[in-house]
Amino acid sequence: MASSGDRSAIVKGGWMTTAEDDRALLTRLADRDAGAFRVLVERHLPAILGTARRMLRDEAEAEDVAQECLVRLWQNGSNIEVGNGGLKPWLRRVAVNLSIDRIRSRRRTDVTDEVPEQVVDADQLEALETSDMSARVNAALMMLPDRQRQALVLFHFEGLSQSEVAAILGVTDEAVESLLSRARRAIRTNLKDEWRQLLPGDAGGP
Repeated sequence: MASSGDRSAIVKGGWMTTAEDDRALLTRLADRDAGAFRVLVERHLPAILGTARRMLRDEAEAEDVAQECLVRLWQNGSNIEVGNGGLKPWLRRVAVNLSIDRIRSRRRTDVTDEVPEQVVDADQLEALETSDMSARVNAALMMLPDRQRQALVLFHFEGLSQSEVAAILGVTDEAVESLLSRARRAIRTNLKDEWRQLLPGDAGGP
């Protein structure tokens, strides 16, 4: 039986994938179907808010970003191309860009170069986040300095390359390596036991 995570509707006796359902809802959205928009909001709003919260560490600003994402969805729904990942990648990209715009308007933060301690696969923190320790992971993320948190979120949670993170943050690749290194060290310190479970071969220090 299909789970709600990868199946969303029954059509002509068969299952429609979430991506296919997103496309169908966007077609209705082009005709200003409020019901279709409501379904898309219910489906994707938690992920948008999660991205904005991690980026901004400010609930009010995260809600503003989420609202702006949804406004853009309503305005541009007919022009959005939906791939196999459904609407989520487009919304995530908009949320990240809007968050970065807000961050840039706040201030500029200097970073110092530092040699990374180790290479960590981008999906490792994501795997930890999807476990039952997600609340503690999010709390640990919120404790990081702004630029460290932003680099970690963009690289590990949003799946961007190191060069893409550097371009978004307006720093060098080396600075991103430094930010990621310090952020990982802080996460390892704050989530010591969980990190060891995630990286059983990691004998590195804090």
